[in-house]
Amino acid sequence: MTFNIALVPGDGIGPEIVDAAVAVLKAVGEKYGHGFQFETVVAGGAALDQFDVPLPKESLEKCLHSDSVLLGAVGGPKWDTKPGHLRPERALLGIRKELNLFANLRPAKLLPMLASASPLRADIADKGVDLLIVRELTGGMYFGPRGRSQGDLGETAYDTEIYSRGEILRIGRMAFEAALKRRKKVCSVDKANVLESSRLWREVMHELAGEYPDVAYSDMLVDNAAMQLIQNPSQFDVIVTSNLFGDILSDEASQLTGSIGLLASASLGEGTRGMYEPIHGSAPDIAGQGLANPIATILSAAMMLNLSFGLAEEAKAVETAVEKVLEKGFRTRDIASGGSYVTSGEMTRRILAEISCGS
Repeated sequence: MTFNIALVPGDGIGPEIVDAAVAVLKAVGEKYGHGFQFETVVAGGAALDQFDVPLPKESLEKCLHSDSVLLGAVGGPKWDTKPGHLRPERALLGIRKELNLFANLRPAKLLPMLASASPLRADIADKGVDLLIVRELTGGMYFGPRGRSQGDLGETAYDTEIYSRGEILRIGRMAFEAALKRRKKVCSVDKANVLESSRLWREVMHELAGEYPDVAYSDMLVDNAAMQLIQNPSQFDVIVTSNLFGDILSDEASQLTGSIGLLASASLGEGTRGMYEPIHGSAPDIAGQGLANPIATILSAAMMLNLSFGLAEEAKAVETAVEKVLEKGFRTRDIASGGSYVTSGEMTRRILAEISCGS
């Protein structure tokens, strides 16, 4: 089988972590007899530098004609003064919107061998962290009407939170379906005590819960959810929430695992094509120094193998290789407890070796 993958290296550490994931995919292809064809796409700050837009039409077309997209990271201080429509992050929003990728799946799991890297107290960490945040991606405040005007107190800026019943239904169904494959628990996070959009969100989620009697359902206000993630993260299985709340809570959850450099994500729609990316940023301060943790991007590639290409065994092989390397004590700087750590390249090479020799 041959799969066409659009590569969006992006900015900062993006190119080096994407290179690591490509090496892993090639190793999987050689071992299991699959073909992966890669086409590089310019987007984000790199596209701004070359074409004065964050997502050139040609780049978007390559993504639209791929089987899936693998992205590194976009953005950085270099482009902070750009107006909103010319920020590197608009490339991400554009790809998600045009590919109709309305759901972002962000798993967060604390591996036993990394418990010392987690900021959680030992008694909390020992109970385990294994949750999935299902974040709505193409609605809410990030896509609602926005602008600036003059008011009584001077210049005023506004961003509008808007959700339709259809948008909530489709993200809710994805969360419930994911829960059926896990521990059969869904917690919907909103701000229904204040926001009208959250009240509709909660109404629709309650309707959906009736269709999934085998799934235990609960509601939680977002401020309480932020506290509960620290106080008792083991209570969560699948969390479903809006674009804005999901963006914030998933970054919080990442820290429970020891490092944001460990967390992968998948952006999905109705079909099999998705966009896969680590949830961390471009970290331009460490770019090119061999300090970036490639694991999040490698695990994103594993999610691609499983969710878009239906290669569950191959995905498991990658995940197992990562865990074996960590069990042997190898750490990049972000998860090293002492002064000793390996480079990005060395971590990748060790993972590749485990894939090659694994059963």
